[in-house]
Amino acid sequence: MIFFDKVSKIYSPTSAALKNVTVRILPKEFVSVVGSSGAGKSTLLKLLIAEERPTEGRIFLDGDEVSALSYRELPRVRRRIGSIFQDFKLLRDKTAYENIAFAMEAAGRDPKEIEEDVPQVLDLVGLSDKAYHFPHELSGGEKQRVAIARAFVNQPDVITADEPTGNLDPVNTWEIIELLTKINELGTTVILATHNKEIVDWLSRRVITIDKGELIRDEQKGTYIL
Repeated sequence: MIFFDKVSKIYSPTSAALKNVTVRILPKEFVSVVGSSGAGKSTLLKLLIAEERPTEGRIFLDGDEVSALSYRELPRVRRRIGSIFQDFKLLRDKTAYENIAFAMEAAGRDPKEIEEDVPQVLDLVGLSDKAYHFPHELSGGEKQRVAIARAFVNQPDVITADEPTGNLDPVNTWEIIELLTKINELGTTVILATHNKEIVDWLSRRVITIDKGELIRDEQKGTYIL
């Protein structure tokens, strides 16, 4: 379970990204976090992976208080979370296969596991035929599918996706959303930050709405209302 306990993130006296947010996310849930640009969606995800630390409050991933972990302890918890970003963050000098394998190498997986698992996850995202293509040889949708494969290959408990369709056309947008729902159906918790109303309404899953840093709505089967 993920638990944000009265979490605030304050950058300056006049800039509060989050204000006293308390929310629980259960294992295997698919949750959309919605709100306008600057509402605090990205900050919420950054706090979960400890890219940022809360000004107040605590954040838990099961028994681990993420917000209190030392930098030495963080890699152990971060291995349980796969992250996807709007701008893909692929390594330009590595092929699709190598980008995914690199995530496994960083997690300490052995070469045999890498040899077995990378082709499987490439097949899952429909890119077996693009394994040895470099990022500049891939479309935007294909780059994002490589990024999803990289996030999923270590079988994390949680996937966070921060505006993963923000740079994509409508066709690729829906392919990415369908892929995230498939991953969720395999048992992985998915937290999707988006401002795309059509996506949220189509998913018809739990919706957490943030406005000006405050959690203003939490509906189990919600639509995008702001």
